[in-house]
Amino acid sequence: MGNFKEDLLKVKAFVFDVDGVLSGNILMTNDGQQLRTANIKDGYSIQLAGKKGFRMAIITGGYSEAIPLRYNMLGINDVYMRSENKVEDFEKFCIKNEISPENVLYMGDDIPDLKVMKMVGVPTCPADAAEEIKSISKYISTYRGGDGCVRDVIEQVLRAQGNWLTQDSYHW
Repeated sequence: MGNFKEDLLKVKAFVFDVDGVLSGNILMTNDGQQLRTANIKDGYSIQLAGKKGFRMAIITGGYSEAIPLRYNMLGINDVYMRSENKVEDFEKFCIKNEISPENVLYMGDDIPDLKVMKMVGVPTCPADAAEEIKSISKYISTYRGGDGCVRDVIEQVLRAQGNWLTQDSYHW
């Protein structure tokens, strides 16, 4: 394992789980709907990373029509929902985008993320991730899932690469 700050320089792509990373809690309605929250600051950083040319994906076991609606709007075009095998979906993303796993920052929070996180160059997690995930992460955010952990890692990468607070950072 290399130095985390040095590893940020090689990041060309971000991959995120949804439940526990981009969203902290699920509200279940009486008719079976599952409503997720989204962090506004995570959203800002996602769209900025997209403007800077980073490839991005979501790989989640969950499903909601709102997920691709929100995240496509922010610049994440590769959305894998109901993922039964995150490794296969991750490999599809890398092939499609011609990205080496060593150039990917992945943020996951629980056991279904474990195998993919062992494949990437920069495995990260929220503060409230499962212990097994924390033990293999190069970085554990001080923020919980759904509370800005995605902004935390994207901002660190953009700062390290000189892409934070540049001319195009001041508007959506």
